[in-house]
Amino acid sequence: MRITLGVAAHVDAGKTTLCEQILRHTGVIRRCGRVDHGDAFMDGDALERARGITIFSEQASFDLPVPGGEALQVTLMDTPGHVDFSGEMERALSVIDAALLVVSCAEGVQSHTVTLFRMLQRRGVPVLIFLNKTDRTGADAAAVMTQMQRLLSPDCVLMTQDADALREELAARDEALLERHFEGDAAPEEYLQGLRRAFAARAVFPVIPGSALLDQGVDMLLQAAAALCRTDSDSRAQEPFSAMVYRVRRVNGTRMTYMKITHGVLSARSVIPTLAGEMKISALYAIQGSRLTPIQEAAAGQTVAAAGLEARPGEIVGEVCSRTAPELVPVMSVQIDPVPPLDVHKLYAHLRELEEEDPLLRVRSQEGKLSVGIMGAVQIEVLGSLLASRYDDVVEFRQPQVLYRETIAAPVIGIGHYEPLRHYAEAWLRLSPGAPGSGVTYDSACPPNSLELHWRRLVRTHVLEREHPGVLTGSPITDIHVELIAGRSHLKHTEGGDFREATYRAIRHGLMHAQSVVMEPYMRFELAMPQEALARVTGELIRLGAELDPPAYEGDEAVLCGSCTAAAFWDYPTKFAAATRGHGRAAARFNRYAPCRDQARVIAEAAYNPLADEKNPPGSVFCSHGAGFYVAWDHVREWAHCEVEGV
Repeated sequence: MRITLGVAAHVDAGKTTLCEQILRHTGVIRRCGRVDHGDAFMDGDALERARGITIFSEQASFDLPVPGGEALQVTLMDTPGHVDFSGEMERALSVIDAALLVVSCAEGVQSHTVTLFRMLQRRGVPVLIFLNKTDRTGADAAAVMTQMQRLLSPDCVLMTQDADALREELAARDEALLERHFEGDAAPEEYLQGLRRAFAARAVFPVIPGSALLDQGVDMLLQAAAALCRTDSDSRAQEPFSAMVYRVRRVNGTRMTYMKITHGVLSARSVIPTLAGEMKISALYAIQGSRLTPIQEAAAGQTVAAAGLEARPGEIVGEVCSRTAPELVPVMSVQIDPVPPLDVHKLYAHLRELEEEDPLLRVRSQEGKLSVGIMGAVQIEVLGSLLASRYDDVVEFRQPQVLYRETIAAPVIGIGHYEPLRHYAEAWLRLSPGAPGSGVTYDSACPPNSLELHWRRLVRTHVLEREHPGVLTGSPITDIHVELIAGRSHLKHTEGGDFREATYRAIRHGLMHAQSVVMEPYMRFELAMPQEALARVTGELIRLGAELDPPAYEGDEAVLCGSCTAAAFWDYPTKFAAATRGHGRAAARFNRYAPCRDQARVIAEAAYNPLADEKNPPGSVFCSHGAGFYVAWDHVREWAHCEVEGV
């Protein structure tokens, strides 16, 4: 049986130290390294060693003995704890079977801890919790347990409590066990089976206290993982091949695609379907830290690296190809200027290569200016170091700017037609406002007899395969539902790329007719501080226009939560540190997009002309007398070929 166990935590909770102890206990390494010493096994990248933080997800495999059964084949995946690299963390979480959440008993549950727990909850991932640093002066395990039950789940259960109390806790969370418990003759094995069922169903979150640094509680943690973690990977190996791509990196100049095989078996030299077409794997590797070992075959439940595969993170390859949208998104962007002799074209190529590894960079080139999406200030520093170390690029970063989005306020019809000589496609799309946070969604109401199924599927692919720019600022659209209501193809002349052109133009055409709205990002923050600093911090946040919750009090601390525009909150943590004299803790995460409070100013500053954007034309191409000609967006409907009743 194979299982991928992801380790996640708020920064400085001791996650990598725990990973080192686990690898030592399981024989992968002989002695523990440390992040702050730059010798941790899972932090092998030069940037990680230099900065003493985890930047990239890394993994190692080992066998975990299971009493009375076959050993559990575990892939341990260490993920970044710093919020600036949460995109890398999210990609790793997409392929795990169970999670090990590390909570510091010294700092307690922090904002990013809650974010991680909720992400795991939405994915239905069982969670084992290690309450770390119980050896620290002032650490209060009982208080942090109460905090976890309040902020994470009331089903967080301390596994080291009195045996009778623990049996009561377990019986209350498993219906099959409850009856046997009341009868008074349930055997220890029945409690274990009940705990296993409740763990898989996320009805219980076992908490094991200890200290990773002092090697306390690690043995018990491994025993719990061996007893509770189960998958059906063996049975899924008999099904058609499918895999989730979660990482891309370059090893000695070779592009490596990291993926978790979810179904079937994969062999070296296999040809597999991807969104870009069929591709042949030139080599297959097992992963152990930064070391790659050639293998000939891998099965469901294993994570592997493949050469020759051009798929991107978030893509599902195999029998049914698709792409999953990231839950986390950057809310700010930064302009990057090349320092001569580096030119903008070479820098653009390098940034696009890095974007393959981190899709959240979202590289944009507009009027010769390059910008990327960022999660925080530390990421800017790391990006500059990465460009210098990998390409010898010297760059300058401008002041970060807000990444706006656009949506529409009412339904509208968009028409796209593409008919140069020997090509033909027409698509009619209804664009409607979507639910907040829904992104771009799709459905088809096109009559089956008017457009063949494979063309309708292509329209869906082209709607969802990229970010479509709005017409007010050129920012990507969001919270829009796209519905195919009509379409037409030609028996001889229609090719796949024709519906790409028709779909893009239909969306653009609809946006030109729509009542568009600029959206700005809001952050959700949590600030913990000495109570005497509360009044000053509250006043500062009110001046920023923040929406505040009533403060909560935990001992001598006050905790203030609320939301604020990303633009206003971006540099506030520095002011907060001054207001609390360095004794406060700040955490923030993206919360939502909402209508921009200063639409006119943002539109004016963007100075975006939708008709001058040659990459996104709103008009269509029709054919007459054997030649294609362009029809402007405001005349497309007069030339369209489909007839749609009531539209």
